[in-house]
Amino acid sequence: MVRGKTQMRRIENAASRQVTFSKRRNGLLKKAYELSVLCDAEVALIVFSARGKLYEFASSRYMAKVKEVEINNNETERSMEQWKCEATNMSKKIEHLEAQKSICCRKLLGENLGSSSIDELNELEAQLEQSLSRVKGKKRTMLEEQIAQLKENEKALLNENASLREQCKSEPLLKLAPTQENGACCHTREEHSEDVETKLMIGRPGSS
Repeated sequence: MVRGKTQMRRIENAASRQVTFSKRRNGLLKKAYELSVLCDAEVALIVFSARGKLYEFASSRYMAKVKEVEINNNETERSMEQWKCEATNMSKKIEHLEAQKSICCRKLLGENLGSSSIDELNELEAQLEQSLSRVKGKKRTMLEEQIAQLKENEKALLNENASLREQCKSEPLLKLAPTQENGACCHTREEHSEDVETKLMIGRPGSS
């Protein structure tokens, strides 16, 4: 009996479509297995049915890779969980340190000392003395720097004052020459005016 040619189009009958899917799926999986064994090929096959069900086949290499990926994913998840736990612990430690710091600062300011023991008060006193010593040292350094700067300014002002004095001493000599010239000019004019004769004439000019 001659086998008829199947048309490549969707089978409308749901039962016939499901039977054809099952037969061809099994044949496809079998061919994939035979191809991997006979030809020493790495084959991977994934099939989803119309209902979304998964059918798969993979050779040894693919399965080893999938297993490796799963192991890496599991290790990554474990690492993420570990990092999350460490981050949570660090946050708690930071909060605890901030609380302790706030309490210590208040005690240094003289607040909430009622619950402190003798040892704690001695420790606070030592810390305050050390802080006071550092403050005094910093203040002394700043004052020394300011004094040194003032001395430099004083030295510069003294040099400038000396330079101005030298300039004041030399300026009268420079003004003396023009004064002498003006005096000589005035004297010459007076002598010239004395040489001029003045005559009073009555009548018309030339009548005498």
